[in-house]
Amino acid sequence: MSVDDNHRGLALAICSSLFIGSSFIIKKKGLKRAGASGVRAGVGGYSYLYEPLWWTGMVTMIVGEVANFTAYAFAPAVLVTPLGALSIIVSAALAHVVLKERLHLFGIVGCILCIVGSTTIVLHAPEERVIVSVKDVWSLATEPAFLLYTLSVVAVVLLLIFHFVPRCGHTHVMVYVGICSLMGSLSVMSVKALGIALKLTFQGDNQLVYPQTSVFAMVVATCVLTQMNYLNKALDTFNTAVVSPIYYVMFTSLTILASAIMFKDWDHQTPTQIITEMCGFVTILSGTFLLHATKDITDSSSGLSIYGGLQPSMTHRLSIGTGSLKRPEDEMDSDDFPLRRQESFRNP
Repeated sequence: MSVDDNHRGLALAICSSLFIGSSFIIKKKGLKRAGASGVRAGVGGYSYLYEPLWWTGMVTMIVGEVANFTAYAFAPAVLVTPLGALSIIVSAALAHVVLKERLHLFGIVGCILCIVGSTTIVLHAPEERVIVSVKDVWSLATEPAFLLYTLSVVAVVLLLIFHFVPRCGHTHVMVYVGICSLMGSLSVMSVKALGIALKLTFQGDNQLVYPQTSVFAMVVATCVLTQMNYLNKALDTFNTAVVSPIYYVMFTSLTILASAIMFKDWDHQTPTQIITEMCGFVTILSGTFLLHATKDITDSSSGLSIYGGLQPSMTHRLSIGTGSLKRPEDEMDSDDFPLRRQESFRNP
């Protein structure tokens, strides 16, 4: 992989994050409008399909995904995927301004930690394996280790959809986000295969004649449709500032794992490089924890005091990790929708 290709991949990944981060907010506004006049997506409605603003957000997300798709053809997944942290920053900042979902001091620190962690991973990312045909990717995808991972993902997704979604999908953010993230890890591997196939085709080596290319395309379509459906449900049910970072952490973790299994990214790295990458990822996890723990702080009781530090109520919330995952506008619309208290990350 040339340096120029690496730079193209990085530039495309950054642009992708800007578009995708913005799309979260645009789609959320569209979901709010649709929910005001029809059945909400969070309870199984599809009235958002008639909302122009939602389609604007969808087009914005598609542009971002196309840029992301192209980036995977030029750079390795472990280099491109962590840059998705930028979409957290964009989404959280726009949610603060547009949706009035308040982002306070700890949230800002969390965003900074996400950027620092992503930068660390990018600087120590392994070089990509040289691939000259889509058949090479197919050979990697059909090795026993990756087949076992794929079957495990499909089994867990089916369990979540048919068992946990009906029971606790509306009260536990991890259910919807888990489905999106698991399917996302498979879609990235297929997207990378498609990106390589198209790149080689444009360079004069036609890869579209191989049936493996069609199989990867079908996997991408299935995974993306599933992700879109359950991401809409997550955005309509829970706070955007919570959904975005959790989705990013789970999606990135599973994608890096899938890439390590399929492409054996870490085979030629030293233990120091691997440990540094893991430290960067832990930094990102710390940032997302701060975003989650401070999501429900209000201006009148921000949990911070210039002279006294953390107020007792804030310390208590941080220690037990509880609070409302519901989006703030649910409280303002309490006459239209019944309120249910959300207990974050607790067993049902």
